[in-house]
Amino acid sequence: MFDPTIFENLKVGIENAVYDLDNLDEIIRITDRKDLLDMAILSRSFSIRFELIQQLTTSAELCLETGLRDLAAEILDNPEDEPGCELKLRFYKSMTDASVECPALAQIVEDIWKPELPPIQTIRYIYGDELLLLHNTIELRFPRKINEEQMSDIPTILEFMLRTLEGLNQV
Repeated sequence: MFDPTIFENLKVGIENAVYDLDNLDEIIRITDRKDLLDMAILSRSFSIRFELIQQLTTSAELCLETGLRDLAAEILDNPEDEPGCELKLRFYKSMTDASVECPALAQIVEDIWKPELPPIQTIRYIYGDELLLLHNTIELRFPRKINEEQMSDIPTILEFMLRTLEGLNQV
């Protein structure tokens, strides 16, 4: 009999909650979804990206990852290991002035999340682009793995993501 892994259970919980915000509540629009198995290193990753229906300039992505060590610890039921998944949140925003906008965006993320680990902002641009539009990726990481015990936190995480999108859209 198939026993779903922590990764599978969390993935289904996340999908259900995000698709409810899209299909039932019509608050967001899902723009991308990936469910990957990397056969080279035996890892799994899932991501789902969305934007607020009425604010299309910023998007958010929820990423769930697990590797061989955690999958093996869970399947082999090793009592010494605490298997789980890594959760990352990313926010994507285009901007024109990094020196002004990056501190403002960082403050919004800090105020909403009060993260233990500092958010990482990565700026990309196309060389030679006359408009010099900058693409900012703001990534939030968490210092510990999650498992099914954090399943009830998914709605709160999504609520914070929606608040973050609203705030980032104001800049």
